[in-house]
Amino acid sequence: MGETKYIFVTGGVVSSLGKGIISSSIGKLLQARGYKVTIQKFDPYINIDPGTLNPYEHGECYVTVDGHEADLDLGHYERFLGIQTTKANNITTGRIYKSVIDKERLGDYLGKTIQVIPHITDEIKRNVKLLGNKYKFDFVITEIGGTVGDIESLPYLESIRQLKWELGKDALCVHLTYVPYLAAAGELKTKPTQHSVKELQSAGIQPDVLVLRAEHELSTNLRKKVALFCNVDENAVVQSIDAPTIYEVPILMQAQGLDETILKKMGLPVDDTPGLGPWRAFLERRHKAEETEPLRIALVGKYNLQDAYKSIREALSQAGTYNDRKVSVDFVNSEKLTDENVAEALEGMSGVLIGPGFGERGIAGKFVAIKYARTHDIPTFGICLGMQCITIEFARNVLGYADANSREMDEKTPHNVIDIMEEQKSITNMGGTMRLGAYECVLHKGSAAYKAYGTEHIQERHRHRYEFNNAYKAEYEAAGMKCVGINPESDLVEIVEIPKLKWFVGTQFHPEYSSTVLNPHPLFVAFVKAAIENEKK
Repeated sequence: MGETKYIFVTGGVVSSLGKGIISSSIGKLLQARGYKVTIQKFDPYINIDPGTLNPYEHGECYVTVDGHEADLDLGHYERFLGIQTTKANNITTGRIYKSVIDKERLGDYLGKTIQVIPHITDEIKRNVKLLGNKYKFDFVITEIGGTVGDIESLPYLESIRQLKWELGKDALCVHLTYVPYLAAAGELKTKPTQHSVKELQSAGIQPDVLVLRAEHELSTNLRKKVALFCNVDENAVVQSIDAPTIYEVPILMQAQGLDETILKKMGLPVDDTPGLGPWRAFLERRHKAEETEPLRIALVGKYNLQDAYKSIREALSQAGTYNDRKVSVDFVNSEKLTDENVAEALEGMSGVLIGPGFGERGIAGKFVAIKYARTHDIPTFGICLGMQCITIEFARNVLGYADANSREMDEKTPHNVIDIMEEQKSITNMGGTMRLGAYECVLHKGSAAYKAYGTEHIQERHRHRYEFNNAYKAEYEAAGMKCVGINPESDLVEIVEIPKLKWFVGTQFHPEYSSTVLNPHPLFVAFVKAAIENEKK
């Protein structure tokens, strides 16, 4: 195709309108036309990455294959496009400033005064173009976090202004705004959109396409009015109304010709409308699954927030579709679980998922849930800290070590079944003791994990500091908990399971990060299948 094309997605009026979903949908439509596409997120906050942010602040922390802790929107990019993102796909203001300051300390600027323009904006522009230059993508879609008018976003908007000027037709801006409905007046109001576009224009950027987020259908006249006031072509004003699922959005955007409009504006040929065959097949299967009786899965964790377990919820939902069942994820707050109320809390649940996390808060309730699920043979899936809790509960109630614990929770525990292991210290990739990113795992043939994957060698993503203590491995195996997934390089345990139970599996890694729309994760598919079979009995 020649030169890489750049699409910038900005937002106005309010945050959380779904820039990530719109960016992913545009990417999906261009990908369906045969273009090589990637998406990156620029976050205006000053943290180096979201790894240290509380999930209540920022939702889930997503992890890329190369071990970068990233914004949760990268999960949407991967789920929609089936691509793997890297550190280059998520940049924060903290990273930009750190890079510039490091160069200044090394004398790279030859004594010049360091300023937002040109030094910070040059660094932003370098990162925007990095993926296109390095990997030769046809399209690089760049989503700018926050909203137009935020002080933090100004350097990014200035960088977009410069790039649009420098690249001409090879750069385009899609602006997402909100059209509120005033119930008292019975009207949709376009004024916030007009003000948002004016704010963008005052930064020197004329949006090429407007996506109007609304809860109600927008009339042709309303769209014409917006086009007129905002200097945008009528066919470049599209609506994004609430959809039954986020996966409908590419189809809704395609129906309004969003991809055609973008291609025409960038001087590219518009061939026949891409069929999106596999995507539509997934949606049809999903619609049928949604009509079934909900399969109730308990998600036991301490963060009562949708976005805190975003990838897990999506992975369960996708696995439900491929099992032709609607999955209902019931959040169970582990801080409130006790031996007295656990039977009531898990009543009617066909499966139990023990969520990941850090720290001691809510741990006791996880042990209660695990014991109940294990002794009542409810299909159970423990992820990361969830897997560690499974092993601790087993040590306490089966091996007889009442004081067993993780070194993370109790520095002085005499039975440290979870600990920082020497083997791990030699293979960390982030300088500290954290295991981040993709690592190899060899599965034992005949195990539930092997049956799910259908292969012996897998690679999965990690985000944790503590490990299963191999000193206890023989005791676990003898008592019925098998270590069925091992890292070949370090001999660290990746997967444990209890074969005598219907389906009782714990993974040290995060399988949810690699579950996509067209390739659901095999462990989630197997877990949901086991929950369905459990429900029938």
